[in-house]
Amino acid sequence: MIPLAKDNLTKADVQEKLEDIFSRHTDERQELIPILQETQEEFRYLPAAAMREIAKFLHIPESSVYGVSTFYAQFKLTPLGKRLIRMCRGTACHVRGASKVLAEMEKQLGIKAGETTEDMEYTLETIACIGACALAPTMTIDNETYGKMTPKKVAEVLGDRNKAR
Repeated sequence: MIPLAKDNLTKADVQEKLEDIFSRHTDERQELIPILQETQEEFRYLPAAAMREIAKFLHIPESSVYGVSTFYAQFKLTPLGKRLIRMCRGTACHVRGASKVLAEMEKQLGIKAGETTEDMEYTLETIACIGACALAPTMTIDNETYGKMTPKKVAEVLGDRNKAR
């Protein structure tokens, strides 16, 4: 049994969406990671019911699906917010004040890194390196990069994102 967060998805919802994903893959074990990636893209995390169905489809133990999904940091076992914020904690960002920016982000959102706001609007994560060192400190919201961040700019960036809703 896969011990994951409870979700409000029905088995029918999960099966319908997985049928589409499975139609693009064979039932061979090497399809596990691509199927997990597509499943996460569909649900914004890996629901327990989906992981059980993936195990059945691939004819592998649930523990194998769980093991792979917990080994790779890209996979999430709890729902992500509508917007994913990633704060770089690489060397260039660190020396240019990323920790102060992160602290302000946590304060304004009311969550710590690794958490999701109660309204499921934002998930805040730290990442080893975004790869935009010249813009340090850097963060992304979904696929948009924000560089030369300061604690003062956090309100501006979140304000811009809130207006877009």
